[in-house]
Amino acid sequence: MKTRTPVITATVSAAFLLFVATHEGYSPTVVTTAVDPVPTGGFGSTLNEDGKPLKPGEAMPPVRALVVLRAHVSRDEERFKKSLPSVELTQGEYDLYMDFIYQYGFGTWNKSGMRSALLAGNYRAACDALLKYRYSNGQDCSAPGNKTCRGVWVRQQERHKKCIAEIEAVGEQS
Repeated sequence: MKTRTPVITATVSAAFLLFVATHEGYSPTVVTTAVDPVPTGGFGSTLNEDGKPLKPGEAMPPVRALVVLRAHVSRDEERFKKSLPSVELTQGEYDLYMDFIYQYGFGTWNKSGMRSALLAGNYRAACDALLKYRYSNGQDCSAPGNKTCRGVWVRQQERHKKCIAEIEAVGEQS
């Protein structure tokens, strides 16, 4: 049986960093695309180690990409912890909500139903709120036949499944 610990004492796991690196893919150069005009490099990072935006064409060798990833996640973690005072999470819950923040940004997290539900102690509602985030650039990524952003929806479904498994592992009814 898993247990929850105060968010303030938690940190992302090595498994989380590996998950992000494999799901985001790797780009040795900072690029922009028609789908995502925000300069992105390394393992999906948009900010340098110092928090400033990356510049198109900037080199992002693997070691630096890992350093940038960890710096980005560390900044998000500080804000995440402050956003959930006195909330307790399992390591798996912590990692999957941090993964959401890495993909969608802290501003989206802060306004989310997940955060509201966790503050109210409703872990199931927090998991279910993950499924509301199925859009990318105005497209419904869950729409049958969608080939442009299907991965966004698949990733949300994976997070939801993991989230429900964490609730069950704590011994709560989902």
